[in-house]
Amino acid sequence: MKKYRKPKQAADAESRYRLHRRLLRTGQALMAAGALVAISHWIAHLAATGQGPSLTEDIFIDYPTGALLILIGAVLAGRTEMKKR
Repeated sequence: MKKYRKPKQAADAESRYRLHRRLLRTGQALMAAGALVAISHWIAHLAATGQGPSLTEDIFIDYPTGALLILIGAVLAGRTEMKKR
């Protein structure tokens, strides 16, 4: 006869809270990283040598990467706390 495992219990309030805080902090870190990417790219445009980033970098790499990181971070950080089911 096979031994069956008990179904996994629903997560208790403390573990749900820890998961929520982890997602929140991860989202905030991603938003900060996105802001740093965008700001560093903007500073590169202010270079005194006159040799700034190329148009290809502008369109495909730096600003879209910063915006995408900020967007993903905002989605993660903006999640509401999980409710007990």
